[in-house]
Amino acid sequence: MTATVEERKAANKALIDEVLRVYPEKMAKRRAKHLGSFEQGKPDCGVKSNIKSLPGVMTIRGCAYAGSKGVVWGPIKDMIHISHGPVGCGQYSWGSRRNYYVGTTGIDTFVTMQFTSDFQEKDIVFGGDKKLDKIVDEIQELFPLNRGISIQTECPIGLIGDDIEAVSKRKSTQYGGHTIVPVRCEGFRGVSQSLGHHLANDAIRDCVFDQADPNKRSALESTPYDVAIIGDYNIGGDAWSSRILLEEMGLRVIAQWSGDGTLAELENTPRSKLNLLHCYRSMNYISRHMEEKYGIPWVEYNFFGPTMIEKSLREIASRFDDTIKANAEKVIAKYRPLMDAVIARYKPRLQGKKVMLFVGGLRPRHVIGAYEDLGMEVVGTGYEFAHNDDYQRTTHHVNDGTLIYDDVSGYEFEKFVEHTRPDLVGSGIKEKYVFQKMGVPFRQMHSWDYSGPYHGYDGFAIFARDMDMAISSPVWSLSKAPWKKAA
Repeated sequence: MTATVEERKAANKALIDEVLRVYPEKMAKRRAKHLGSFEQGKPDCGVKSNIKSLPGVMTIRGCAYAGSKGVVWGPIKDMIHISHGPVGCGQYSWGSRRNYYVGTTGIDTFVTMQFTSDFQEKDIVFGGDKKLDKIVDEIQELFPLNRGISIQTECPIGLIGDDIEAVSKRKSTQYGGHTIVPVRCEGFRGVSQSLGHHLANDAIRDCVFDQADPNKRSALESTPYDVAIIGDYNIGGDAWSSRILLEEMGLRVIAQWSGDGTLAELENTPRSKLNLLHCYRSMNYISRHMEEKYGIPWVEYNFFGPTMIEKSLREIASRFDDTIKANAEKVIAKYRPLMDAVIARYKPRLQGKKVMLFVGGLRPRHVIGAYEDLGMEVVGTGYEFAHNDDYQRTTHHVNDGTLIYDDVSGYEFEKFVEHTRPDLVGSGIKEKYVFQKMGVPFRQMHSWDYSGPYHGYDGFAIFARDMDMAISSPVWSLSKAPWKKAA
């Protein structure tokens, strides 16, 4: 029998109370602010966010370095990104997000290569400025076709005080004004990787926009239909699936940030007529800056699932003339039979299945519509590094009584899954094997579990197949969830 909303809220409260009982009183009081149920009509989800994780609680967050190098700067393909510090951070951020790109690795694209200053003990004692200076010389000799260099600082750099700004300025002058961007993104800074996004945005503002040669920028002939894709990292080819639809509408994508993106695209973005923001958390800062300084409006869009794709295409088209509006309807009509066929195939198998999500900056709300298109219900969702405005935006996507958890710990998430008993969990690599060993179907929703794309109409067909494959796999008859064993 299906529980009522009030029964669900009561069950969620009892579950949260049970989870909090294992903590010391002070910690329980603090964690209680991050857990709750969504109440219809409220302006946000009723949980606190963007607060430092508690010592001793196994947070799933990343650091500021991860936000800058791993998310914003790393996918820019024709630049070389130096991880300045010990080898570990560079190693673990090395090509792990599947940011697809076109080019020849080591010649004009460098995303899947790792460049690190490989700090040793003597570098900590005596500083790494000279070593960084030498690395830039080696890069310019070995990879002369690179369009720019970014210096991504790891924790020790902030402690010992390397002057990366001075090195960047000196080497840029030495190499004829070559773009070299210092990014102060030491991992210990801020609450989570979210600050790394902000720092990276500020570096783009200061070292790319403000330093770009106006003559270069004017070389791009402007049209009334120029748009920029902001905050799409081309995981598994996502940005390409989105770009297809925008170009079919008659729009011209002059920049793609930052998956399969280039330094020239960053420099040309201030000529855009509309910025299309996909990952709000990572790129709202630079979008707001461009609106204030250059007068470029921006709109958040969602290309997960046919319902949200149609809504977003119409919202984007509304910013342009009747030609683009008519083209948007043609695109929607063209792909509707494909979407109907996908839904007809998978919805009967997935109807009524429950999903719990816990991902990074946008997917805990953006993918809900795609699940609902398949008849599935998201019963719990939360973010690793959201701010309050993310939870305000989430209210438009979740149902009354949905379980909400911010910066959930490993222990809390396991208990929530045990009691809520979802048919599928969508989260990150740190959680994947825990839940699979519990016998719970799982999809890795940070990088699509080596699949994708999931954006756009083409991506929805892959998304539906993957969710069905995860839930319907015969392997689950051999490995049962704890509650099924008990039954």
